[in-house]
Order: sequence, then structure tokens, then C-alpha cells
Amino acid sequence: MNKTSEYELTIIVPVYNEADNMAQIEKRLGAFLPHSLKRACVLMVDDGSTDDSLSLMRGICSRNRDFYHISFSRNNGLSAAMKAGIDFACSEWVGYIDADLQTDPEDFNLLLAKAGEYDMVTGIRANRKDSGFKKLQSKIANGFRRKMTGDVMKDTGCPLKVIRTSMARKVPIFTGMHRFLGALLMLQDARIEQIPVRHYPRVAGVSKFSLSNRLVGPFMDCFAYRWMRTRYIDYKVSSGDLNGGNDNAGK
Repeated sequence: MNKTSEYELTIIVPVYNEADNMAQIEKRLGAFLPHSLKRACVLMVDDGSTDDSLSLMRGICSRNRDFYHISFSRNNGLSAAMKAGIDFACSEWVGYIDADLQTDPEDFNLLLAKAGEYDMVTGIRANRKDSGFKKLQSKIANGFRRKMTGDVMKDTGCPLKVIRTSMARKVPIFTGMHRFLGALLMLQDARIEQIPVRHYPRVAGVSKFSLSNRLVGPFMDCFAYRWMRTRYIDYKVSSGDLNGGNDNAGK
């Protein structure tokens, strides 16, 4: 049995060469779990790290009952790590936070307070602690994405989200998927709420993003999204006989 089925929320933490942050992940997420508004666990996804992240991750899981991990055989990127976490989670809700912990795990409760009313609740980084150049890049990328996709997301790059698992699993995977979660969920008529959350400077490790994957990559991905949107199929089964003759397919 998948142990995440015992929880209401699985918090996904993609990890790629974040050995210097692993102790803080254990400490801060471990401190949050006991008073989460929904019974929660942590699922760390090692994205083919070449440092000690995976061995440290295994140590964390051996010491903490509510921490689990999966690992890739090679680096596949943030979108793949996030989607793998979603696909392996069996809880009703999935959460997402970056391993650099520039957002606060405690703010999950701000999002969870709205879960149920909405299918996705996502943060908006208030008083961002990034450099002016990084914030400019994000502003340009976000503006272009909104014009191309028509979504309502104010801060698609905010690494703090809670999503209904059944809807998150239907999101198609592609490189750059993580930038379009709001737009992709809107194709399922998802109800989305955005809430200001705290933001901190990175204190350990190295950012995996550069000018090319903040601007050039998202620019190209927007065209891929527009192509996919015209061909997206969101089917709903109305009946069937897979439940022992019970024709109610929704159970």
C-alpha cells in the first residue's frame, strides 16, 4: 500500500543538488507537520542529484515517520520531479514547496484554509527577497505568459501551492509544465485562489535558474501551451460496470 494514502496532504519537495538545504528541510517541514490543517506527509523527489542529497534524504526518511522519498536514475528537470510526486501521491491533496525554502512551510496553512472552496490555492510572493534583475526577469516572463495563455496567475513562479490531486494528475507533463499549472488547471475549469505568502532570500545551495530558463525557455513553452490547448481533451465518464454491477462510475 502506498503510505501517502494515509494522509490528506502530500507535500512534494523536488530536490536537485540541495545537500546544503537538507537539514533545514527536515527541521522546518518537520516542525510544520504536527499542526498542519490537514494530516500531511512530505514526499521528497530526488531529481538525479550528483551531490549527497539522496543519501541525506534517505537518512531523513529513516528518522521521521512522515517523510518519504522517490528518486530518478538521472536528472529530468523540475517539471518531471513535480509531476512524479503528483503521480505517486495517493492523498486527496498535493502541496508543493521548493527545496531552497525561500517560502515558509508554515504558510501552507494559509492555503489549506481555502482548500475545499478551491481546486488550487497558490501563493503570491509578498516583498520578494530576490535581486532586482531576477524580479525584472520574472515580471517580463509572467506578463508574456499571461498574454499568451489568458490565465489569471499573478505569480506563477511562487513555489508554494496546494492542488486537488485528482486534477493535478490530469495535467499533461512537458518541460516547463510547472510554469503553466494555473493555465493547465483552468482547462479543467478549476477554481483557483491566490494568497500572499512570505518570501525569504536563498541562504544555502545554488539557484538552478538562469536568464535562458527564466525568459527564453518560458517564451518557447508558451507557444507549446497554445498548441496543446487547442487539442486538449478533458473527458468525464458518466457510467460503467467496473464496480461489481454498480453503474455509478464516480465511486
